Amino acid sequence: MRIRTPLLAVVATGLLTASLAGCGARDESTTESSAASPCTGSSSADAADPSELTLALVPSGDANKLVETVKPLQDALTERLGIPVRGVITQDYQAAVEAIGANQAQIGMLPPLQMVQACNKYGAEPALQTVRKGKTTYAAQFYTNNPDKYCDDAPVTGANGLLYCNGTESGTGPAGLDSLSEMNGAKTVMLQSASSAGFVFPSAALKEAGIDSTADLDLTQVTSHPAAVLSVNNGDDEVGVSFWDARETVVADTPDVAKNLVVFALTNEIPNDGVSISSSLSPDLQQRISDAMEDYASTPEGVEALTAIYQITGLDKADPAALQQAQTEADSIGLGN
Repeated sequence: MRIRTPLLAVVATGLLTASLAGCGARDESTTESSAASPCTGSSSADAADPSELTLALVPSGDANKLVETVKPLQDALTERLGIPVRGVITQDYQAAVEAIGANQAQIGMLPPLQMVQACNKYGAEPALQTVRKGKTTYAAQFYTNNPDKYCDDAPVTGANGLLYCNGTESGTGPAGLDSLSEMNGAKTVMLQSASSAGFVFPSAALKEAGIDSTADLDLTQVTSHPAAVLSVNNGDDEVGVSFWDARETVVADTPDVAKNLVVFALTNEIPNDGVSISSSLSPDLQQRISDAMEDYASTPEGVEALTAIYQITGLDKADPAALQQAQTEADSIGLGN
């Protein structure tokens, strides 16, 4: 198994660089069994408002670009809350969870699995979930530069100008999973094991097809969905996995993606990522943060800013029971809390 890692570890907005990757877990364990009822988080009733709030974001694509795109959000939250908000980009998904646990970050924009883990381990409230294209769920996709091997029908062009086969053009999973049996031994690029769409849900689907993602594939792991797309487009790998449809994030700069790559399978639906809020805050401030983010997401400038960050078109109240499905899938491939 090969792992490609970026040179950039952590970037903070403005002139400040924060090292959140080394945050240690608290000594006391508050971990609950992932089989327990969905975690809804906790708060600190008597906590005073802090002098500053830190918003942790997980890396997605170009971290330097993310630094710039998060500035409107941090400014809007600062204005609405009356507390300075500082945005940071963590080294990886788990670093964001541990930053919340160590109270180095009070707000996290996290993938679904990490929202559950932050709640189970540290009581962080799963406050909001993102909306994209009118949905609060999405599928992970398998795509290839070798459609003759994986497509049972002729690829069709979707509304976004990209190619699909095996009934995947709707973007709603599951679809085309019978084709996964062809992947045994294939050069495949996935994300790190903490990624719901980049590893967990695809690995669970492969397991159902009798394939172990780490033992039965010629596997490379990268740290972002765009990097996975480009690896398959460049011919370094035959199959890649990502959220649906990560090809849209690179096609403007790499237009041959539109003709080179075909999506051939979709996993079960995954609960969208969202916003977790630290249990170190008072319930009043937790609610104010949630309200401020929802309010900003309801404005045209908010939609523009959130789309630039993570292709978010809205925010809705979180559904802890739906989020728990991400942990259930992780458990199915041996990745518990």
